[in-house]
Amino acid sequence: MIEVLQPGLLATVQDLGRVGYVDIGVGRSGAADLAAHRLANRLVGNQETAATLEITLGGLSLRLRHAATIACTGAWCHLTGAGAMDWHRALSLPAGTTVRLGWPIVGLRSYLAIRGGVAATPVLGSRSTDTLSGLGPPVLTSGMVLDVGHLIAGDPVDDPSVGLPDPARALSRGLIVLPGPRLDWFTDQAWDQLVGANWAVQATSNRIGYRLSGPPLERSRSGELPSEPTLPGAIQVPPDGQPIVLGPDAPVTGGYPVIGIVPRSGPDGLDALAQARPGRTLRFRGR
Repeated sequence: MIEVLQPGLLATVQDLGRVGYVDIGVGRSGAADLAAHRLANRLVGNQETAATLEITLGGLSLRLRHAATIACTGAWCHLTGAGAMDWHRALSLPAGTTVRLGWPIVGLRSYLAIRGGVAATPVLGSRSTDTLSGLGPPVLTSGMVLDVGHLIAGDPVDDPSVGLPDPARALSRGLIVLPGPRLDWFTDQAWDQLVGANWAVQATSNRIGYRLSGPPLERSRSGELPSEPTLPGAIQVPPDGQPIVLGPDAPVTGGYPVIGIVPRSGPDGLDALAQARPGRTLRFRGR
């Protein structure tokens, strides 16, 4: 069992998300940085479906009530428990250890996996917290106690040095963007601006959507669309021309035209965007 001492700014339970419920109005949710989530589970020998803790801007403190093996990935924080501890490593810790994550040096979201996974009660097949709908486990609070499950796939990994994600590099070279279903609602210049301009992540960004500021993207049509299906990675453009890239907790429908799509997976997709702090500048590039 794990006792939450301090949750930090925002800490939630996340797994790979809910699949197959869009037709009844339930979004996917799941870890914002799927690569970091999968890596954390691999390090401790979990199945990739095991739930991890997603920590925004560090500050999480936990007490292990039983001996456990943990690993942390994603946005690098100063990690302490049995003294200073390594990032991207499986760490076997005794009962009573207090694990603390400091403020991240780079990036936004960190992931903590515990061998066996966080055993929250599944809702529609997932243990993910959806911050928009409220489905899944509650947001972590001080005093909360979490059970540990049994979703183990094998032994902890000794050498995690190969293939570590580098979201800062991906943000610098540009996120992949594909043409969206409503590209014809925009001028040719708007697409050129989308892939050519610098975009700043706004402070109002969250797991529902990443709000960007830059040159307004001009429409070629007036009026608004009826609501139509959306998905994480869709780049919606409200009337002010400032794009919103939908995140894992996005609604399943929306009325703003979608100019482009950022792929959910891959080093140059939503995994990298999940690590962009407010104020961070990024670019897009066509595939």
